[in-house]
Amino acid sequence: MKKFDKDRLILAFAGPVLALVVALALTTVVLLASGRNPFEPYRIMFESASYVDVQVLIVNQAGTYYLAALAVAVGFRMNLFNIGVDGQYRLAAMMAALVGASVNLPGPLHIALIVIVAMLVGAFWSGIAGFLKTTRGVSEVVSTIMLNSIATALVAWMILPKNFGEQPAGSNNLTTGEIPESGWFPGLPMGDQAGEIYGFTFVAAGCGLLYWFVLNRTRFGFDLRATGASESAAQASGVDAKKMILTSMLISGAVAGLAGMPTLLGDTHTYSLDFPTGIGFTGITIALLGRNNPLGIAFSALLIAFLDKSSASLDQYGFEKEIATIMQGLIVISVVVSYELVRRYGIRRQQQKVGEELAAGHAIKTEKEAAL
Repeated sequence: MKKFDKDRLILAFAGPVLALVVALALTTVVLLASGRNPFEPYRIMFESASYVDVQVLIVNQAGTYYLAALAVAVGFRMNLFNIGVDGQYRLAAMMAALVGASVNLPGPLHIALIVIVAMLVGAFWSGIAGFLKTTRGVSEVVSTIMLNSIATALVAWMILPKNFGEQPAGSNNLTTGEIPESGWFPGLPMGDQAGEIYGFTFVAAGCGLLYWFVLNRTRFGFDLRATGASESAAQASGVDAKKMILTSMLISGAVAGLAGMPTLLGDTHTYSLDFPTGIGFTGITIALLGRNNPLGIAFSALLIAFLDKSSASLDQYGFEKEIATIMQGLIVISVVVSYELVRRYGIRRQQQKVGEELAAGHAIKTEKEAAL
């Protein structure tokens, strides 16, 4: 049994490690093909990440990525592909910013209101896809992609000055108005020059612990994983598969709504045209690389955040910072290929072990027969 557990542990790490090695090798090939030094960009990125202010940026970005990846992972564990996390996150952030800027409440209540609004909006937007899937059989991939586009158009319409937005004097930017200081989430100061780690980053870590506990230590988590593994088998055991699908999409959307909170409550304190986009799609990469495990997702979020923030200085040395984007894309491709290779190897390994055990059992039986 211990040997089997060891093999399973090795296989769990083999996928992401192989994906990273392959992505690194392919990126090096791309640099060589373009006539560049294939190792200098890596040195520059690691040197950049040695500064405290960049480390703070990496941790803050990782917190946002972590929440987006958890939202995707909830769907993955149910065998659902919530590709609409980006739309859910942006719409939730904007609505939360609008509500937060329009009220004045004591600090904890103000923050709680903003967070609850974000979760409800994200859950509502993803719940549309869940409702369509459970009542009409519409693929969540198709519906969430379309809802992303609708969310983009809705946000663009709502932020117009004639509707709910504001245009600061002398600026072309549009905002929802600034949230009063009572709605700011306190962070952890790291020095005058380094800035602070968003307080909501620690909330993100807590969400990871909650995700692990619910999935692995509760009846709901067992039903969710069982339904994701086999919907028909779950129904045969008394689980309402449609209810689980809708519930999972609602939870996934609620977590997606939280993804905008580190930036909104810890930095910008408003939603504007330059609010980060594409977070949901990056979350898909991170969830895949982390294999939907909260600890694996944490390391993956830190890795992608490192690539994002440490690559900002590449252009100062004559390298395009898009090198990091290429590496992220190669990681996605490598993850799919490497996990399939590891899965096939794991199946062959299990078959081999079963064969060895059967052969050993046959040998023992033969020895007993000979003794008799």
